[in-house]
Amino acid sequence: MDENLTLTAQDVADILRIAKNTVYELVKRGELNHYKVGRKMRFTRPDVDSYIATSRSASRQAEVTSGSGSARSEVAHQESGFIICGKDSMLDVLTGYLGRRSDVDRPPLRAYVGSYAGLTSLYYGEVQAATTHLWDGDSNRYNVPFVRRLLPGVPAVVIHLTKRTQGLYVATGNPRNIQTWADLRHGTVTLINREKGAGSRVLLDEQLRLMKINGRSIPGYEREALSHISAAGVVGRGEADVGVGDMKAASMVEGVEFVPLQTEQFDMVVRKEDFETPVVQAILSVLRSRDFREQFQHMKGYDITDMGKVLAET
Repeated sequence: MDENLTLTAQDVADILRIAKNTVYELVKRGELNHYKVGRKMRFTRPDVDSYIATSRSASRQAEVTSGSGSARSEVAHQESGFIICGKDSMLDVLTGYLGRRSDVDRPPLRAYVGSYAGLTSLYYGEVQAATTHLWDGDSNRYNVPFVRRLLPGVPAVVIHLTKRTQGLYVATGNPRNIQTWADLRHGTVTLINREKGAGSRVLLDEQLRLMKINGRSIPGYEREALSHISAAGVVGRGEADVGVGDMKAASMVEGVEFVPLQTEQFDMVVRKEDFETPVVQAILSVLRSRDFREQFQHMKGYDITDMGKVLAET
């Protein structure tokens, strides 16, 4: 993995303007997600931003309401500008590229929220682009069915980013011999789940629905991790037998193996009225550029064959 996409404890301390020892204390209290490379503690920017968002929410002691009157939205507190939702580190690299282009006034802002929340924020006009990897079990299709459901009356364009491999995190050697979704049904393995609205959570829930399994019958189903790396880390530390997420995170965490189960589509959704704007056209230009694609050409678990392709208009 590109070291530019990781953060050390000192990096986190600098971002939060706290002492390095305080970073370790936040980790110890379970307030800040992390992973390890050897004996070194490492962090991702989404984990740091999730901590910031959680702390800000607690200090307000109230939920933020959006146009729906009930949905809490981190992005409602971003300054004005073009905002892209999503947690994949590819989006951090993308905004970096956009920031160096003369045809973009200022680089887009990032909101580290999951697929479902991103699409609903796009519907309410709180953001201008949402990334999503939501699988519909009935049609066996990614994203387009959810775009049509969650953006009624809002014409949208779906742009492909990458295909990723989804599956299960298990301990090294797979001591519980977990091979399929059905192996979760017996109540003998402990799960670390993802937060509601995350693409991995929706994938799990859809698979369980098709097998007529009540998720709450699985030990640990109610326990949530806010990122792939965090979920893998829980398994690596022996605090759960299995987690769900993408292949890339498994390669970054010690003590974890990956059981591949499904190829997913990771796409970007924009309103059709914004498609011809300079920033969206710049996004397409970057996604289709050789230089950007080479950043991910050999990244494990990514297939960028159709990156930048317009998949659908809804």
